[in-house]
Amino acid sequence: MKKCIGSILFLSFALSVQAQFTKQDTLRGSITPERAWWDLQQYDLKVEVFPEARSIQGVNTITYTVLESKEVMQIDLQNPMKIEKVTQKGKELSFTSEGSAHFINLKEKQKKGATNTLTIQFSGTPKVARNPPWDGGFTWRKDSQGNHFIANSNQGIGSSIWWPNKDHPADEPDKGVHLEITVPSNLVAVGNGRLINTQDKGDKKTWTWRVVNPINNYAINVNIGDYVHFSEKYKGEKGELDMDYWVLLENEAKAKAQFKQAPMMMEAFEHWFGPYPFYEDSFKLVEVPYLGMEHQSSVTYGNGYANGYLGNDLSGSGWGLKFDFIIIHEAGHEWFANNITNKDVADMWIHEGFTAYSENLYLDYHFGKEASSEYVVGTRKIIRNDRPVIGTYNVSHSGSSDMYYKGANILHTLRQLLEDDEKWRSILRGLNTVFYHQTVTSQQVEEYISKQSGIDLTEFWQQYLRTTMIPKVEYKIIENTLSFRYTNIIEKFDMPVIMVINGKEEWIFPTSEWKSKEFKSTIESATIKPDFYVESEVLKN
Repeated sequence: MKKCIGSILFLSFALSVQAQFTKQDTLRGSITPERAWWDLQQYDLKVEVFPEARSIQGVNTITYTVLESKEVMQIDLQNPMKIEKVTQKGKELSFTSEGSAHFINLKEKQKKGATNTLTIQFSGTPKVARNPPWDGGFTWRKDSQGNHFIANSNQGIGSSIWWPNKDHPADEPDKGVHLEITVPSNLVAVGNGRLINTQDKGDKKTWTWRVVNPINNYAINVNIGDYVHFSEKYKGEKGELDMDYWVLLENEAKAKAQFKQAPMMMEAFEHWFGPYPFYEDSFKLVEVPYLGMEHQSSVTYGNGYANGYLGNDLSGSGWGLKFDFIIIHEAGHEWFANNITNKDVADMWIHEGFTAYSENLYLDYHFGKEASSEYVVGTRKIIRNDRPVIGTYNVSHSGSSDMYYKGANILHTLRQLLEDDEKWRSILRGLNTVFYHQTVTSQQVEEYISKQSGIDLTEFWQQYLRTTMIPKVEYKIIENTLSFRYTNIIEKFDMPVIMVINGKEEWIFPTSEWKSKEFKSTIESATIKPDFYVESEVLKN
């Protein structure tokens, strides 16, 4: 009987979850049979941008390796963009469309192990970003001198909002991207990686960029404006790193002052996370007409050349005004999002939780442990606990926005449990070594940290990542005796915490059952150390 009831409840839950999503969500968010049989090797993307018409046209040649012999390939491109023509070995191919998913019928036999190419011509007027970078697309603006100022941002909505590709995070082009951007000759076009060459074509100019490392689709970007360029060399863990800056001519002086934080960022993050993951492709900051994004080797910036988040301290601690949020946060994504990428957006906390945590590690490195603690604890006021940090798999559904600062506080709590900062640093660096240039699942990250820490974190991850419950320590004081227990927890959750008793730190080990601990003297004061992400309540006797 119990089994039957449980099955009915599970089925009802599954049906209710399924009902929230559409066939398009599944086509976008899952590794469909038409995606599974081929492995991306490289994109050769050529795009021309027409600022006055707010339109683009281009060609994308996809190089791929055949994993299994199949005849239909899924390529994604969202309306109102259109696929004009698809060819392979000079032969035009037919395709059918189901919303944003386009199924190309291949004529050539796809032999297992072979490396082939496919060319797609496309054009259209891409979606205008309403609230970039969260509601993505293209941003079309002008600078104070009337010059066009254009950029794309498309993390959530998908890179297929403007160009045809395999729009799923699990598969990155192993050999990178060749990116050609053609714009009016009075403008500069900046993309990812290194500038290979420029070609004058009269009233037009083509800027060619090259990425040699794997890159996630949403990181590929086009930035257009009246840019000036300056650069510096950074002596990092893997040698000399080229750091380039592309900013509007009118902001050059401000940028040269504010971007002094970039090498400070690199020093802190190489300390905590290991070498910058893309030395071959260089590092750059590029000014854009929106807040900013973590585009790999082409981090975009629009924070007004001021510290904080648009001038505000997200933590309320004062420490958030000691750094430029966009420089530090978006560059932190080079390690978590670009080096280590989630296989499914349901696990996007890997990107945002670790990178939000990088903000207080930057503070830790440059301003000390107290600064980092006060900052990350201060960000708890942003946490809503509206839904779990991990989303729904296979339907392109991320978890709660709590993935940022709940994620950061989860990691900060883990650091306390280890009581060994060098070991914690080795774990963070180890993640970037073991999963170097890989797409991963949350489960892989969880298991790695658990193994390296030597702590069974099974219930810890379940509690914090997959529920909205924040553990609550209830405690009572009778003279020199402290009684305590956990509420609001899953079964078997038993994370120890530090209590400050009469000014002295003491470990306690709560469970769902009441426990007691006696001290030599009367307890005058007792509080949970704020570095642990738990709630607490003193109960009257």
